[in-house]
Amino acid sequence: MLALLMFAAVCCAAPAGNAISAYVALETGAREAGGIAEGGSAADIPPRMLTAYKKAAQQVGKYVPKCRGMSWPVLAGIAKVESNHAIGRNIADNGDIRPKIYGVLLNGSGAGGNTTTVPDTDGGRWDGTATGERAVGPFQFLPSTWQSIGKDAGGDGTADPHNADDAALGAAIYLCGNGRDLSKSSQLKSAIWQYNHSNAYVAGVLGWIDQYTAAATGPNLKNLSGKARTVIEAALSQRGVPYSWGGGNAKGRSHGICCSPGGKSGASIKGFDCSGLTQYAYAKVGISLPRLAADQASVGQRIPAGLGPGALKAGDLVFYATAPGHDATIYHVGIYLSGGQMINAARPGTVIRLDAVNTISGYAGGARLL
Repeated sequence: MLALLMFAAVCCAAPAGNAISAYVALETGAREAGGIAEGGSAADIPPRMLTAYKKAAQQVGKYVPKCRGMSWPVLAGIAKVESNHAIGRNIADNGDIRPKIYGVLLNGSGAGGNTTTVPDTDGGRWDGTATGERAVGPFQFLPSTWQSIGKDAGGDGTADPHNADDAALGAAIYLCGNGRDLSKSSQLKSAIWQYNHSNAYVAGVLGWIDQYTAAATGPNLKNLSGKARTVIEAALSQRGVPYSWGGGNAKGRSHGICCSPGGKSGASIKGFDCSGLTQYAYAKVGISLPRLAADQASVGQRIPAGLGPGALKAGDLVFYATAPGHDATIYHVGIYLSGGQMINAARPGTVIRLDAVNTISGYAGGARLL
């Protein structure tokens, strides 16, 4: 508990003289690596893969006419978990992915979590081995599954699970089933469960879908006016600006400092960290905020975490903590927009973007300053 109370916000640089315990350094380093989502926007997806997802979402109606609600974020959520969008591979203009992506050999050895032997069905045509079966391609289909849902999306005469277009269309067909409505939460969950019978898997994919949906949906400012609109427009004007550890203040973007608990320096990056961005946006309406996220929670009317994100209004600050209920452990802050979205300076290596509120762990409520 003592270590937690010493916690300084992971997204926001603490004063240089502050000490940080080894425990907190480990916790914040881990959070930097994954607690705050690394992805979340179309910019995190290789352009050729994103093209494949969008194309498949448009084509799937030809094969499953009754399917509703298919969108590229759904396919991106699956591909993120299955292969990280084939990042690190070469994706040719025609969609072919090289080197090919193979899963572990399903021989019951326990490697990769497999405990059941799956006999070969394709003679090694797709999975490169006739001694057993393994998942293939960016969507990790078993060859036996691919035989029933694989389609030629690229027009080259071959339905190839190692081709981005073909694989994305196959995934869309598989998720649509006999005609699901994926805009309905229960049916979307059923589709993902069919892909992998794991509650943790379903939750993980849904989290990525939420992020990509937030990125794909433009902000709605129609009903905003006054100071809330001014704050949000100021924050939105910085979309695409790089994250900089310790960067940004009431006057605007600035070079940051060295170094985050994960060793990332903002010294050469002109931009914002999370609390630098909120300082800048609120300064536009004459509100001066403290530098750290944990200190910003003491300003304005506190919105308890127990009320849920549904209690937030446009322009509210959104907080995240290692121990929700203990504001000293707050490590991140964003600006709530609407529809479950916030404007977010997430972590080193990202840019200011829209994210879903539920994509970051440790929701700790909000603060209303307007």
